Amino acid sequence: MPLSGCWVRVSGRRQMDSILPITVEDLTLHVGGRRLIDLGELEIQSGGPTIILGPNGAGKSLILRMLHGLVAPTGGRILFAGFAATRAIQMRQSMVFQKPVLLRRSVAANLRYVLRASAIPRDKHASLVQQALDDANMLEKASQQARTLSGGEQQLLALMRALITRPEVLFLDEPTSSLDPGITQMIERRILQAAAAGTKIIMVSHDLGQAQRLADEVLFCHQGCIIEQTAAPRFFTQPTTREAAQFIKGELVI
Repeated sequence: MPLSGCWVRVSGRRQMDSILPITVEDLTLHVGGRRLIDLGELEIQSGGPTIILGPNGAGKSLILRMLHGLVAPTGGRILFAGFAATRAIQMRQSMVFQKPVLLRRSVAANLRYVLRASAIPRDKHASLVQQALDDANMLEKASQQARTLSGGEQQLLALMRALITRPEVLFLDEPTSSLDPGITQMIERRILQAAAAGTKIIMVSHDLGQAQRLADEVLFCHQGCIIEQTAAPRFFTQPTTREAAQFIKGELVI
């Protein structure tokens, strides 16, 4: 058994005190004989938001889904604090997709649903739902069917639902794509608040401005590989690869 990772006892059970860092070892994905992902070695530490950038078709969303366990690799492995993913580890993660996936229930019921599946005591559910609705300015829409919200409101609700269980890691796949600036600002504010509260944000974005506003670290993806892992200030001023420099300049990356 790996030696990294510490354990604490919670209600008579052992539980890891952290599922970070996330370590990738020789991770590959082949489909139909074609290599889509080849990550080699990669480690994502705790701290501020990690933003995955790269041109369209570079494999950013696939990498995110593999890290979250939604896509099984062809080879290699992903470790959380030195351990292979288990259901207990997966329960400490959440993910928000580019297009929100909401239940055919009310706004409040969407929030209560994930709480019932969590380990959070039931007597705390009502206050957590109330707080999430308040944070999203949706108190008056608690009884409204979630799928009748505007597109931006649906995405904000999807984010609040992902955060309500206070995950240690939150994966975000272009959560503000095609949204207006007002709702984008609200979502970015909540992302930064979550990061400040200790949630590790790993996010795919196509927006350089957004990455500059949010990122502590940048992973630059090209042709299914992470070719640069750099602190955000350095990435935007001194990229180490030609492809990243082209991307920052707005040039086509072949």
